[in-house]
Amino acid sequence: MTEEPVSWLMIKPGWTVAGSDGEEIGRVSEVIGDSTHDIWDGLAVASGMLARPKYVAAEQVGSIVDGTVTLAMTQAQFEALGEYEEPPTSAEIEPEKASVVTRAEGWVEAPERDRPEHMSIARRILHWFGLERD
Repeated sequence: MTEEPVSWLMIKPGWTVAGSDGEEIGRVSEVIGDSTHDIWDGLAVASGMLARPKYVAAEQVGSIVDGTVTLAMTQAQFEALGEYEEPPTSAEIEPEKASVVTRAEGWVEAPERDRPEHMSIARRILHWFGLERD
C-alpha cells in the first residue's frame, strides 16, 4: 500500500531523505520557503549528523509522503550538490551616501528572520538517533 503524498508545508527537520533509487541519503535539516505565500524554494539536507547540509531545489524533489522526501536524483548526484548557504535577511540596501536617518529607518524596518524550521546541531543529533520528534 502506497502512502498518500503530502504538501511541502508538512515537511519537518529530521524527515528521511531518499534518492530516486529508494536508498536513504540523509535527513532534512531545514525547509526553505515562505509558507505565508506558499512559495517553496527547497531543502537543506544533511547526509550525516555532523555533515554540512547541501541545498536541494524544490524542482529536484520527486515525492513527499509523511516522514520521507524522495529526490529525483541519485545519491551520487546529491553528493555533487553545493553546500547550503543561508540566505541573508531581507532588507533594502541603501547607498553609502544615504543619510543617517534613512539608514536608521532601514535597520528598524528590516524584518528579523524567524527560522523555526532551522535545526541546530544538537537537535540534528537527537533527530538522527530518533530521540526527538516534533
